[in-house]
Amino acid sequence: MSAPAAPRERSFPSIEFTDAEAGAKDFPSSKSRKYNYYQPAKKRATMYEDVTVDVQPDPERHLSQGWIYGFGDGPGGYPQEWTAAKSSNWHAFLDPNEEWEQSIYRNNSAVVHQVDLCLQNAKRARAYDNWNSAWMKFIERNLGAWMHAESGMGLHVFTSIQRSAPTNMINNAVAVNAAHKLRFAQDLALFNLDLSEAEEAFDGSVHKEVWQSAPEWQPTREAVERLTAIGDWCELLFATNIVFEQLVGSLFRSDLVMQVAARNGDYITPTIVGTGEYDYARDLNYSRALFQQLARDEKYAVDNRKLFSDWMSVWVPRCLDAARGLQPIWSQPTDKSVTFSASLDAAKTKFRDVLSTIDVDIPEELNQ
Repeated sequence: MSAPAAPRERSFPSIEFTDAEAGAKDFPSSKSRKYNYYQPAKKRATMYEDVTVDVQPDPERHLSQGWIYGFGDGPGGYPQEWTAAKSSNWHAFLDPNEEWEQSIYRNNSAVVHQVDLCLQNAKRARAYDNWNSAWMKFIERNLGAWMHAESGMGLHVFTSIQRSAPTNMINNAVAVNAAHKLRFAQDLALFNLDLSEAEEAFDGSVHKEVWQSAPEWQPTREAVERLTAIGDWCELLFATNIVFEQLVGSLFRSDLVMQVAARNGDYITPTIVGTGEYDYARDLNYSRALFQQLARDEKYAVDNRKLFSDWMSVWVPRCLDAARGLQPIWSQPTDKSVTFSASLDAAKTKFRDVLSTIDVDIPEELNQ
């Protein structure tokens, strides 16, 4: 019997350590279980900060080789030259609403559920039967027309600039702003359809003609369309959220519709329009924080405040013209418990308060 064969030996290349492998070197945070590439606003980083800060590349922070991609005509991925506003550190802005993927789904889900319940209850209770004809006409014409303004801002203002800012924190907030506008416009469209099905006297298509042709709505339509032509993303955000929404948007939604609806037997419309006002309160919150930061910038504060004043010299008169153009609709409801003058004064007061928080001089047009 032959002896068993010796096991076959296999040769492997020897492992050579070069100290280039991950984790080979020691550095100040080698043992840390947390990221420390940014300074949290509070003692501990929030989930919002972990998933938004430095997600967007910036050669001034981490890309020592410069932009890894760019446009054909030269600029890198997120050129700071896309706005005339200047900042010593764009990354210092953090959204006070802390909006990120989970929060936008959670908040919008709650709003959609609220609107859906409201419309279901209205159908069940035949709430529209108690509306007077003047109020029905007011809703079909004016709330339907405002749907176009919301849709225009969502599609052609905020969606168009939601990747233009130099940091992910700003772009993330603007993207959420776009989602707010589009959802609210859709809520108004669904409301319009429900009314069309429930009431024979309700003309669900007249809003298009009103938006395109009614004299009282043409200055507002012009203002919205002129907003979409602004190329500077920061000016567009300022002109829309700080000026137009204060002097026209909130004037219509809050200082008219939500003030007179209940007096005309309507508890449905304030619930739906209130969701739009809730959205705007959040959007104004981040906008105010951003422009306050720019107005107090350690290096560019004076230049930025002058720039804001220049923007207002164009947009405050334009938005006041749009607001005054809407004056005739204040007389359309049967119960005229709120006058246009009182509503406009309330809108101006709120606008002054916003401007004071961002350290901008009050324009003379507000005193006229």
